[in-house]
Amino acid sequence: MALLPIILTPEPVLRQTARPVEAITDDILALLEDMADTMYDAPGIGLAANQVGRLERVIVMDCAREGDAPELWKMINPEIISSSEETAKLEEGCLSIPGHNSEVIRPAEVQVRYLGIDGNIHEMQAEGLLAACVQHEIDHLNGVLFIDHISRLKRDMIWRKVLKEAKARS
Repeated sequence: MALLPIILTPEPVLRQTARPVEAITDDILALLEDMADTMYDAPGIGLAANQVGRLERVIVMDCAREGDAPELWKMINPEIISSSEETAKLEEGCLSIPGHNSEVIRPAEVQVRYLGIDGNIHEMQAEGLLAACVQHEIDHLNGVLFIDHISRLKRDMIWRKVLKEAKARS
């Protein structure tokens, strides 16, 4: 398919809330394919529509370890329906904030409901990296970045660098 340009911070679309998908159209299916191609090319393990400038509630993810078979998830209108009280701390980065990582504390396990490309409602139980990834991507759909989950000091340091990098790009 096609590779899409990845939107970088501080572009406003990354802070907007994506709209629910009303119907699975050819356009939505093509968007998911293009997003998967873009994610693999980046390379990354997840991508939300906001990150390619679209405000539909769709994400793609593949958290398979290197050398394992791909495990591509294409989710439409994903929502977290339950999360554990137990938390986990994992290092996160973001294709829209390249070169900046930080440890983020999130629920260790989540249950997610989503519409599949087959038009059916599905649920997934996720833990570990997959749980962190799906929470990260759903956050994008709500205009939330991983840096919103870290200390103010670390966030401010990253944000200053991001703004300097954005100024250098323009």
